[in-house]
Amino acid sequence: MSGPQAGAVTDAAIEDTVFGLLSARRPGATICPSEVARALAADEAAWRALMPRVRQVAQALAEAGRLHITRGGQPVDALEAGGPVRLGRPD
Repeated sequence: MSGPQAGAVTDAAIEDTVFGLLSARRPGATICPSEVARALAADEAAWRALMPRVRQVAQALAEAGRLHITRGGQPVDALEAGGPVRLGRPD
């Protein structure tokens, strides 16, 4: 059985999953946005389709000061091209 389709996943569910995954990690640890997408959509096509929304929600959380987004250890905008990003709790 596969998970919900990308369109059926709410921003609130993405946010809850981000913070749920982070709470299961040690302080200072980060997660990959794909971990969030995979937790919400079981099959590969669905989680890949969800990735842009995960990044959008992550960026909104960062702008609200609730999440820290980095690439290569440097703060970045999750929506900018340039490679993989990591999500973590703010300092």
